Amino acid sequence: MTAEETELAGALGERPAFVPTMGALHEGHVSLIRHAAGLGHQVVVSIFVNPTQFAPNEDLATYPRTREDDIERAREAGADVIFIPDEQVVYPGGSRAAERGAAAIQLPEVATRPGLEDACRRHFFGGVCLVVGRLFDLVRPGPAIFGEKDYQQFMVIRSMVQEQAERFEGIEVIGCPTIREPDGLAMSSRNVRLTSDTRERALGPYRALQAAGQAETPREAEASMAEVLDAHDLEIQYAVIRDAETLEAVSDDGRPMRALIAATLDGLRLIDNAPYPG
Repeated sequence: MTAEETELAGALGERPAFVPTMGALHEGHVSLIRHAAGLGHQVVVSIFVNPTQFAPNEDLATYPRTREDDIERAREAGADVIFIPDEQVVYPGGSRAAERGAAAIQLPEVATRPGLEDACRRHFFGGVCLVVGRLFDLVRPGPAIFGEKDYQQFMVIRSMVQEQAERFEGIEVIGCPTIREPDGLAMSSRNVRLTSDTRERALGPYRALQAAGQAETPREAEASMAEVLDAHDLEIQYAVIRDAETLEAVSDDGRPMRALIAATLDGLRLIDNAPYPG
């Protein structure tokens, strides 16, 4: 056990509530920390920008890093312990070995079959499962709190914990609703890159979800979403209605459904989702 791991172990109570983040905290993160604080456990918030979930052409180097502000926000929201590990603590074998491990990891079906984030970012869920698994090993939480804005990611982590019950015994993955700006834009650390000119266009996914909610069938909802996204001059990666659990094609058996969107705006990737009433 490294000195940092020993220090962390000494600071933690039994089965704390855990909110893992990559920093650049906004009100969405704050809502997760507040939810964790309301569960009656010690609250641990981690801040770690995970290199294994970024492809070479993605924005690891420019991802927002606001450590001092993050620490203050987390404490004000109810964090008892703020865990900011070095890369060597998370990946003792180094980042290159970790990347090989991420590529080889056995993923849940919800991470490989839907053709959503798994198709757009093929490297992504290997890196996510690797880092979340390592953080769970280090923190050993009871409740682990995630936002539903990254809905497929939430479902992947929940499935990973269920499928590896021996390793992750006692961990409960809890999802919290997406937090939005007053105009409906889903909060994201990358929203700081929006300009006054692009902000209006960035509302396309939210407005597309609203349009989907008025459609009578999943097929009509998908057509409505595409129309709204096109009207906002966004490049559509997917705009679909899926089974809310498997994220695969919907059936006629009355199972809950989810509307899911990914689109790009001048290189900035926007994702959003909402329950589809059907």
